[in-house]
Amino acid sequence: MGAKMKVAGWICLGAVAGAMTTLQLSAVAKPGNSVPLPLEEFQQLAAVFGLLKAEYVEPVDEKKLINDAIAGMVSGLDPHSAFFDKKHLKEFVESTTGRFVGVGIEIGMEDGLVRVVSPIEGSPAFRAGLRTNDLITRIDDVAVRGMTIDQAVKRMRGEPATKVQLTIFRKSESRNFPVTIVREEIKVQSVRSKVVEPGYAWLRVSQFQERTVDDFARKVGEIYQQEPNLKGLVLDLRNDPGGMLEAAIALSAAFLPADVEVVSTRGQLSSSQFSFRATPAHYLRRGQTDPLRKLPAALKNVPLIVLVNEGSASASEIVAGALQDHKRASVMGAQSFGKGSVQNIRCLAGQYPLEQCPTAAVKLTTSRFYTPNGNAIQTRGILPDVQLDETEEGNVIGALRTREADLEKHLSGAEDGDPKLREAREAERKRLEENLRARGKDLKPLPDFGSAEDWPLRQALNRLQGKPVVAAQAPVVRKAEAKAD
Repeated sequence: MGAKMKVAGWICLGAVAGAMTTLQLSAVAKPGNSVPLPLEEFQQLAAVFGLLKAEYVEPVDEKKLINDAIAGMVSGLDPHSAFFDKKHLKEFVESTTGRFVGVGIEIGMEDGLVRVVSPIEGSPAFRAGLRTNDLITRIDDVAVRGMTIDQAVKRMRGEPATKVQLTIFRKSESRNFPVTIVREEIKVQSVRSKVVEPGYAWLRVSQFQERTVDDFARKVGEIYQQEPNLKGLVLDLRNDPGGMLEAAIALSAAFLPADVEVVSTRGQLSSSQFSFRATPAHYLRRGQTDPLRKLPAALKNVPLIVLVNEGSASASEIVAGALQDHKRASVMGAQSFGKGSVQNIRCLAGQYPLEQCPTAAVKLTTSRFYTPNGNAIQTRGILPDVQLDETEEGNVIGALRTREADLEKHLSGAEDGDPKLREAREAERKRLEENLRARGKDLKPLPDFGSAEDWPLRQALNRLQGKPVVAAQAPVVRKAEAKAD
């Protein structure tokens, strides 16, 4: 989030000698105000450390014990604060840069197998001929069934120039076949787009990464090359988990008047009280050129729909909230995730760039997000102007998705104060669970976003074209919140 939101002060871990007989710490919560250290509790920590070292059933690694203690201390605060050791810090940095070493596919799960949602253009998987809807049944002779999606991802990633063998089941041809792929660095395309009908385009942002704004500007340019007189645009933020704040501000600025507020933050420190505006100074890093400078001027006024769902979180909620509050777009879909908190990451070795941090880092929640109208995003999320079902037949799994308000130890927010909201969500959750059990094996996977069968996209296009829109059949939560408001 840059220097604007730096926490004043550092936590410096002193030497841990033997059973932690000496421990030196200094911390600052507010400028000029030292925090008294709970020495009795530190003595307890040292006693437990010594006990584990001396009496555990087998020898324990000192570094692991200390790292686990720090991780527990930080993660106990809220679901989004975390301690990163060197390995996990590297993985986190990869997720924000959009670069990693692997085979190059976007994946999902289907019937316990890994489904290829889309091979990334130009990747090893793309060149090897993998197709959308291919099922991966084995990774290096290890059966996929029973793995989580994270476990499958870890097996497919690795070092550059190493090989991985995938066993593919191609449903369209009813055959299994092996494919050997050489891993290489992949640059994730976080933005996809297409002209879905003459005059109307769909632009999907799947995550807010370092390259997202450049990719966004390039895709918008391609849309306007194909449709110079664009009549309407659907910005699809469904299942976008968020990412970099600067990218969210830039994307909002692409559609909004100059210098209007995009989002504000409020926290304990004075540096956490800030208004981020639609200006390059608030989304560009030093030395960067503005990717938005070449965007068509018409983008500021093109009729716009934003699609969100329960998986739209954090940065995607910032964009949807800003465009909704400034009446620049209609938001359609389902109530979003409700992740309205800001995390800053600090390298514990000093002021290193994260990718150069030599040791470990802490991701710490420092403030909350508020939309331009002053609405808190935390737990509440963004409420769509028009609530839509996932399919023509109704919702399939939407209300079963976990939202911020469902997470243990979540920061308090708008939904926590009204039990009627929770009761409404639980009633809808039970209804959908019963529906899923009744449908059993007849349940079909949800259509891919952007496909001809994408029901919310069809309704968004209807809205842009002035046609009737089929709203959600049972918008229980939305009605309850309207009463609460």
